[in-house]
Amino acid sequence: MANLGIGIIGAGNISTSYLRLAPLFKGLEVRAVADVNMDAAKARGEEFNVRAQSVDDLLANPDLDVVINLTIPDAHYAVTKRILEAGKHAYSEKPLVLTLDEGVTLRDLARAKGLAVGCAPDTFLGGAHQQARAALDEGRVGQITSGSAAVLNHGMEHWHPNPDFFFLPGAGPMLDLGPYYVADLINFLGPVARVGALTSSAQAERRISNGPRDGETVPVKTPTNIHALLEFHSGATITLSTSWDVWHHKRNHFELYGTEGTLYVPDPNFFGGTVEIGGKDGSLTELPPWDHPFGVPNQEHGDRGPLANYRTAGLADMVAALQEGRDARCSLERTLHGVEVMTACLKSGETGQFVTLTTTCTRPAALSPAEARALLR
Repeated sequence: MANLGIGIIGAGNISTSYLRLAPLFKGLEVRAVADVNMDAAKARGEEFNVRAQSVDDLLANPDLDVVINLTIPDAHYAVTKRILEAGKHAYSEKPLVLTLDEGVTLRDLARAKGLAVGCAPDTFLGGAHQQARAALDEGRVGQITSGSAAVLNHGMEHWHPNPDFFFLPGAGPMLDLGPYYVADLINFLGPVARVGALTSSAQAERRISNGPRDGETVPVKTPTNIHALLEFHSGATITLSTSWDVWHHKRNHFELYGTEGTLYVPDPNFFGGTVEIGGKDGSLTELPPWDHPFGVPNQEHGDRGPLANYRTAGLADMVAALQEGRDARCSLERTLHGVEVMTACLKSGETGQFVTLTTTCTRPAALSPAEARALLR
């Protein structure tokens, strides 16, 4: 089957991951890159030997079937809408949109045009998370009744040179890091029925401590500390904490408590890691590494050493789904539900009330080692 032509809008840092990793996968070929800054597009095009175009020219390019949206989150909705209006399938970096209404508009437009929309994160397709999914589906820890997920740190103003957006409405830790955790929870447990949350901010402003703006302050206009309770349609209740107000902690990223034991899941911001099971007898068993291609370390990551990074897997699965006529794992249905989960948490923090969700979705199909290998060249 012929490759689908891929275009990229947004030539920032994240584009290097897609351009570097896309050649690993079957069925797709990156053919053009665009940016509002034409010099940035040209530099990235020269670096990876792909054509640099203006945004308008890329959207009109007949050689492109799917366009990846790697712009800033505040522009995701408008750019994805333009991609669909140009008659092309869209795949966006997270978050897809900043409000549920925007997501519904994209869904209705995609349906009307017979187009697909996919969205990161795709880390739940990683070897460790699929191994955890298999253990769950095999009944290794029984029925999940509750659990805990947490991403806690002190933000990024100490390393990011321009962190302003992260502290404005539409960002914050829930919408920036929450997608990794919510997508993995949907992978494990399916759709959420309702949420409640308490939200706060420890500081009214944050001081940049790196780069040319060292010493400048940026205002904090969105909660930076969110503690949410998620009730799933399955009956499970999960606490989800996202915070940029924490200097140090000893909490695990992900724990799922079942009737027969506990499943410990590694950081869903990454594809690999170690899965553990705690038994009724008090034992703690580390599962042997799974023979899954999306768990194999392929990139150095500073002091964390070699890690698995396959951040084009969701796109490759969407391309395969288009060619095979099946459901994509990083589908619009699941992404839209995830957006509502996160924005409902923020709404609950504002109102002090539980919020019943209006969207739903199915669990994505599991991705076995053999199915993952079938996506690779």
